[in-house]
Amino acid sequence: METHDEVLTRELVRERVLAIKGKLRESALDSSNPPELLAVTKTQPISTVEMLPFDEIAGVGENRADETLRKYGRDWKKSRIHMVGRLQTNKVHSIIDRVSLVQSLDRVSLAEELDRCAGTSGLILDCLVQVNIGRETQKGGVPPESTKETVRGFARYSNLRIVGLMAILPMTGSGSDGELEGLRPMFREMRKLFTELREEAIPGTSFSVLSMGMSADSVIAAQEGATMVRIGSALFGARHG
Repeated sequence: METHDEVLTRELVRERVLAIKGKLRESALDSSNPPELLAVTKTQPISTVEMLPFDEIAGVGENRADETLRKYGRDWKKSRIHMVGRLQTNKVHSIIDRVSLVQSLDRVSLAEELDRCAGTSGLILDCLVQVNIGRETQKGGVPPESTKETVRGFARYSNLRIVGLMAILPMTGSGSDGELEGLRPMFREMRKLFTELREEAIPGTSFSVLSMGMSADSVIAAQEGATMVRIGSALFGARHG
């Protein structure tokens, strides 16, 4: 779908949201419970964000703490902002009361700082543990084989609630059907980890969110059991900056 040459309007954005949701519903492992759509709004101005039909989406995903602070005032819909990018520990205090879900919890130092700042603010912060399912050295996330142990460790922090897992799948080059199909085993491995951890019912966890899949691979993610997909370019067009 070519999107970058079109002028965005509220009607066009809503049309795209509904079209993507329809495709996800058709593809979902459980058609009665299709994945939620999180709109990835990094680099998008607040004027574009406000075009989104918030009655149809889970919220917005931001990558950088500084951009989140610049873009959203304290009176904005905090409950709808997710941090999906790698979060520096020295930025935690600034966004702790601005976001409802940190999807990129991937290391002990970050868990410690999130727990400390959440406690100071009187919050219980929902988090997803990011899994480096493709074992890519340039990406954050815990190795798949360490995920269960990591979740058990993070669940001990009294001001954090681990509500699921997140993964960023490897880039596929041309994005051909064959390349995308090659990602399927990774999606299945994520679903297996998620299911096993949910069944383990670890105190301090409430496994309800499996965030995986983006614009290019969202259909396969839905087929393999994602409960949330993160969509940017299919809604807004190619990113700039």
